[in-house]
Amino acid sequence: VQLQASGGGLVQAGGSLRLSCAASPTFSGYVISWFRQAPGKERVFLAGIRGGTINYADSVKGRFTISRDGLNSAVYLQMNSLKPEDTAVYYCAAGRPAYSAYDQRGRYYYWGQGTEVTVSS
Repeated sequence: VQLQASGGGLVQAGGSLRLSCAASPTFSGYVISWFRQAPGKERVFLAGIRGGTINYADSVKGRFTISRDGLNSAVYLQMNSLKPEDTAVYYCAAGRPAYSAYDQRGRYYYWGQGTEVTVSS
């Protein structure tokens, strides 16, 4: 599976962005998750989806929404009420972790190249 993340950019605090993760040929059967990595920090889990099952990190619940298209070819991350601390490179990843392990980076086989999000204050 090849993943292509896009949609990052510069936004003011309080604004919104929608990230996209395009999968080729398909992500059918995989969990697709979003992670982010801020400068000097570890890559952390944000949200994951497989079919109708969704898991969010507590830090983004209520602000970020993960969704997918009906063709199993794209996953989206809608990010609202952005804060300067959301500044990071955002990555999508594909794997087959159990629900309780969605947040474990080592459970993912494929990674997109990352898209940079900068939130100005």
